[in-house]
Amino acid sequence: MINQFVGPRSSFELEPIERASIDELRAVQLARMRRVLRHAYDNVEPYRTKCLAAQIHPDDLTCLEDLSRFPTTVKQDFRTHYPYGMLAVPVEQLARIHASSGTTGKPAVVGYTERDMETWAGVVARSLRAAGARPGDRVHNAYNYGLFTGGLGSHDGAHYLGCTVIPASGGHTERQVQLLVDLKPTIIMVTPSYLLNVADEVERQGVDVSQLSLRLALVGAEPWTEAMRREINQRLNLTAIDYYGISEIMGPGVAVECGETLDGPTLWEDHFYPEIIDPDTGEVLPDGEWGELVVTTLTKEALPVIRYRTRDITRLLPGTARPMRRLDRFTGRSDDMLIVRGVNMFPSQVEEQILGIPQLAGHYQIEVSRHGALDQLTVNVELRVDEEQASVPNLARELARRIKTVIGISAAINVVAPGVIERSQGKAVRVIDHRKLR
Repeated sequence: MINQFVGPRSSFELEPIERASIDELRAVQLARMRRVLRHAYDNVEPYRTKCLAAQIHPDDLTCLEDLSRFPTTVKQDFRTHYPYGMLAVPVEQLARIHASSGTTGKPAVVGYTERDMETWAGVVARSLRAAGARPGDRVHNAYNYGLFTGGLGSHDGAHYLGCTVIPASGGHTERQVQLLVDLKPTIIMVTPSYLLNVADEVERQGVDVSQLSLRLALVGAEPWTEAMRREINQRLNLTAIDYYGISEIMGPGVAVECGETLDGPTLWEDHFYPEIIDPDTGEVLPDGEWGELVVTTLTKEALPVIRYRTRDITRLLPGTARPMRRLDRFTGRSDDMLIVRGVNMFPSQVEEQILGIPQLAGHYQIEVSRHGALDQLTVNVELRVDEEQASVPNLARELARRIKTVIGISAAINVVAPGVIERSQGKAVRVIDHRKLR
């Protein structure tokens, strides 16, 4: 049996599981899957109820493919059984409690035992090392600290690897840039939208980016595009790494791009078992097919989660730098998909078109409204600093043309001055759907 990551490492060597054969990896997954199914069935009453209704029992799992017969878990389960109903251990055994934002209802409360905390720090440390971080690196952590898992989860993992952590948190962007200049961190951990805010402030202060020490940015917590990566890399003279986590599953550290390949996040399959399903039918799809990512935790004690529907749209690709499978670039979330005049679209599709026009900045917001029986799509986007206002009408026409050609929807375009669109201190609000607010 291949042991899981235990204790901080000072060497650059891969863990044994990162060098394992596919057969070894699958054997680890099956053993852990059997344990976690029994753990959830015995100790999480809401999930046991689902299994009884589906007439399925943990003993029915004889191979990994049998997992598809078991019920899924959804965000509403956390809300229905708020706050502690999804836990598999008494609250007194928890070392820490986190929660999702709860912007669309009660937050999902997630708990961790001491062993869970060790596992979490281990997978974040593994993620940092895979991205290219090393002990001694100075890590500027601009994820928000608090109930959000991104801040403290990333902090603990960086510390576990042996890095020096600068707990900057989000906001106070002028101070963030001052810290980047004075403390000379080599790595920043941050959301893509806020990293653009930092880039704007670097330029506003006249800082020469070649004098910054940053070489890596671990970027996650919201969907972003390859066009956004190019923008970030060019403006800040670093390499942006795709870094993926889910609060209900663990937090940050579920998957990360390996620095030597930069070909999509490797999902740490010894801790998180992935499936791709058709979001409408629930049918499990083969590797390579696009659908909704479903994840089962394999090593969590306090909150074992079986077949969690993440709503993230992606596909599973073969491993390259590691034996574990990779996630393709997320196209969006199934619950973020907009249906406008019968056309399905994701905000990331609009972002690609915006960033394809050099005179437009990456700060944008999409509004959808309804006038009578007709949906109206409006895209508000900022002009880059130093661009001429006289170019606005032509830029608006060009963006409207691209959106119509690529997405198939007519859109009203508002090109506004730099700084007009409200900045996020964490996750950006990309869409305002006025149809839901009526």
